[in-house]
Amino acid sequence: MINWNAINTVLLDMDGTLLDLHFDNYFWQEYVPQKYAERHGITIKQSKNELEPRFAQQEGRLQWYCLDFWEKELSLDIVALKNEINHLISFRPNAREFLHSLKERGKQVVMITNAHPNSLSLKLERLSMAHYFNRLISAHDYGYPKESQAFWQNLEVDISLDKERALFIDDSVRVLNSARTYGIRHLLAVRYPDSKKGAWDTQGYEAVEDFRDLIAPEKLAPEKLAPEKIV
Repeated sequence: MINWNAINTVLLDMDGTLLDLHFDNYFWQEYVPQKYAERHGITIKQSKNELEPRFAQQEGRLQWYCLDFWEKELSLDIVALKNEINHLISFRPNAREFLHSLKERGKQVVMITNAHPNSLSLKLERLSMAHYFNRLISAHDYGYPKESQAFWQNLEVDISLDKERALFIDDSVRVLNSARTYGIRHLLAVRYPDSKKGAWDTQGYEAVEDFRDLIAPEKLAPEKLAPEKIV
């Protein structure tokens, strides 16, 4: 699927790409409505009916990903609530092995995520993966989400990105469209971002189902990997 000789830099999304999107979907679609209902003395159905249009209004904007914004909007301690269910944070199939193989190949590996820095920190504390990356970049560092061309302009300057020799993997078609518009040459979608849901429509983008498909057979030996750190 990938000609690795044509790739210098691998840009990787976090939620839904490296990590199972089930944590985030459950948190925003079920756990937050539950806690919001408890706080306001309403039913879960009433809570969802109130929250869903408010969420939809911010979708694709930096505020949608901003924990500080939602803490003020909902009067909930979002970071504390995320910690209450942090046991649901997990890698997608063979994502950690894929990161290990990229390090062995000597590629520049950069995480680019729309996640708020506090959310990123929570997941880095839960799973041992920071050492696989040359850089960890939150869209909040630039002030623009990945859906915006301004994000890519900042990224190119920041890491001296060669768009022609970069591979970007993300579970969002909207974000992939933005990367394609900017000129990122190699793009891959994710077929199953959420382990509890079916395949996503990747709208013509080539998609990876299991990162094992991107790892050379000789690099699959499990004994090369240290035990995964989960705290």
